[in-house]
Amino acid sequence: MRVLHGKGVCPGIVIAPVAFASEKPLPAIIHTHASTSPEEEGARFDDAVARTQRQLAKLRGKLENFPTEGREEIGALLDVYERMLGHSRLIRAARARILEEGLTSEAAVKEESETLAHQTGPKDDTSEEEREAATRRAGEFREIARRLLRNLSGVSFRTFSHLPHGCALAIEQLRPADAALVNPSHFAAVITESGGTTDHTAIMLRALNIPTVLSVPHLATLLQDGDLVVVNGTSGEVFINPDATTLAAARAAMEEEARLRRGFGRLRRLPARLTDGEDIELLANVELTTELPPVHQSGAQGIGLLRSEFLFEGDMPDEEEQYETYAIFVRGMENHPVTIRVLDWGGDKGIDRLRTLGYGMPEDGQMLSMRGLRLLLSHPDILETQFAAILRASLHGPVRVLLPMVTALSEIREAREIYEKVARRLRRRGIKLPTKLPPLGIMIETPAAAMTADILVHQAEFLAIGTNDLTMYTLAVDRSGALDSNVYSALHPAILRLIGTTANAALRSHRPVCVCGELASDPRAVALLIGLGLRSFSMTASALPLVKQMVRSLSLETCDMLRRQAMLVDDPSELQKLVANFQT
Repeated sequence: MRVLHGKGVCPGIVIAPVAFASEKPLPAIIHTHASTSPEEEGARFDDAVARTQRQLAKLRGKLENFPTEGREEIGALLDVYERMLGHSRLIRAARARILEEGLTSEAAVKEESETLAHQTGPKDDTSEEEREAATRRAGEFREIARRLLRNLSGVSFRTFSHLPHGCALAIEQLRPADAALVNPSHFAAVITESGGTTDHTAIMLRALNIPTVLSVPHLATLLQDGDLVVVNGTSGEVFINPDATTLAAARAAMEEEARLRRGFGRLRRLPARLTDGEDIELLANVELTTELPPVHQSGAQGIGLLRSEFLFEGDMPDEEEQYETYAIFVRGMENHPVTIRVLDWGGDKGIDRLRTLGYGMPEDGQMLSMRGLRLLLSHPDILETQFAAILRASLHGPVRVLLPMVTALSEIREAREIYEKVARRLRRRGIKLPTKLPPLGIMIETPAAAMTADILVHQAEFLAIGTNDLTMYTLAVDRSGALDSNVYSALHPAILRLIGTTANAALRSHRPVCVCGELASDPRAVALLIGLGLRSFSMTASALPLVKQMVRSLSLETCDMLRRQAMLVDDPSELQKLVANFQT
């Protein structure tokens, strides 16, 4: 028996034989300049675009027999691909290079897609979560380029229909659109050599509820067709040709999982309520429209944090484009609240992109001084456009507007003046807005904001504690390089005191307050946070059932006891152990 380790992205344990799916490689681009006229090459390019559009339409047709969640996940991504094949920057730029520079269609597509992928791709000095989101966006450009290049070269696409029923699909890379070919009733599990836990493929496979392990090194050399495997989508382990003991343990775990799934189905419909009757609000963090089905499936009471940065990775989005995207989220949440955070760039995020778009940015040594709201106030046209789009979207359901990286009362006051000015402008355009505008709130992400929360609440209608950045700025630890280190942990005495200070300020001023960082995804940490006075938490949708299960087992007395114990601990590692060992 051999054990391989990857990233588990969809929980579940499966016993199945392996079947590999290979793909013919694309030919190398030898000639970069066309031997025919630019007009003829342009027509060839347009034909490849049209064929790719038809293929995507055919893929959409294959979704009819999928589960609702999977159909919506993949359908939303196909929407993105179809827009990219329309009047997009990629298509415009590639066609211009064919007509003006005489490039072949292959060279134009390859060069422009790589340029855009590089611009939107991950940067070394950002967090792991942000790098994975940027990798997703870069992958969209590369996927459309791959499809165009296959149609230009005549190399056929991969199919899975010939693989045996009930097998574990093993593949070097499963691209997002390929997920439309993965019938959840045909495959028992998916194993890949590449891929991240938050990319489109992972999101879709979670929606399809197929136990999945991604990023298994040397998969193709260590596995063979027909090998029996145990795939553990929770731990990320793959057991090749398991022994009798491992098989027996896997079968027992499968039976226990089936029992738990039946329980989670019932849990979704139950309130997140403490044993002594107090309700706790559980919300979801999202970024892409493809994440809406898992949010509904989790039983979330709304969206506590919608990150809007993904909209700004290509051309600067106008008001209409932003409005259409926000409206999808607001309508999709069916009258549950949606909290939209305005663009959170600056510091180590998005500076190069803003420079490319023609915005004057400070030198690298001064970048920390231009972050979040501070940056937006220096470029109010960006903020005004985003405010206008969000206000228009609020006609479709309850919306809240969140300002990032706030450190001073004057920043909120200035943002509010812009917010109200934009609302007046929209009304003059004849757009009907709610009499009372959507609440304007702030992120608490720095020690300065936490320590002055009692002042900031005079202008902020609600607070959201971002424990990721709060931890980084308080402990002076770069979270992008320390995520696996005990040094970077929100379970630190200083962080708990800052959270407690913020919660007290919000409660005294009767302002809603929510925790929306990674700490909210830890069920035991949530017990501690309830003891600190918090009653609202926003997290990844996949974490919500376990958090709800924990909440329903807690009493206020139990949470307060954990808080009292935690506040007596002065060593971070001991505090982490205390929370990890907490039992209801």
